[in-house]
Amino acid sequence: MKAASISDIKQELTNISPQKLLELCLRLAKYKKDNKELLNYLLFEAHDEQAYISNVKLEIEEAFAQINKSNLYFVKKSLRKILRNTAKHIRYTTSKPAEVELLLHFCYTLKQFGIPLKTNTVLNNLYQFQLKKIAKVVCLMHEDLQYDYLKQLKELQ
Repeated sequence: MKAASISDIKQELTNISPQKLLELCLRLAKYKKDNKELLNYLLFEAHDEQAYISNVKLEIEEAFAQINKSNLYFVKKSLRKILRNTAKHIRYTTSKPAEVELLLHFCYTLKQFGIPLKTNTVLNNLYQFQLKKIAKVVCLMHEDLQYDYLKQLKELQ
C-alpha cells in the first residue's frame, strides 16, 4: 500500500470535522510513542523552548550519570543511545539554536565525562562528527549567533 503525499493528507484534513480530527490525532498518539511525545511537545512545551532545552540538558546529564564505565563497549552503546535521544528532541523543536545548544551540551558533557576520546577511534569519530554537525548548523544562523556558538565550538576542539 502506497502512502499519500503530505499535500494530499493536508487537503483531506481540511475537509474533516474537528471531532473527527481529534479522534485521528488521539489514534495517532496511541499508535507510536514518538508520535505521542511529539504531540506532547507541541501542546505543552513548544511555547517555552528554553525550559524544554534545559529539561533535555538535564536528561542528557542523567543519562551520562547512568553510563556503565566497566567496559568501553557499554560506554559506546550508551553514548549512541544518548545521541539518538538528543536527536529525537532536536527533531521535535526544529529550531537551529536549540539544535546547536543541545549538541554543544552533549559534547561538553562527553568531554568532561573522563572518557579517553583520543585513544579510541570510534569515540573520537563520534565526537568529531558532532562537532562538524554543530559547525554546519552554525553556518546557517545569524552572524551574532554564529560568533557566540563558534566561540564555544572552538573551546571543544
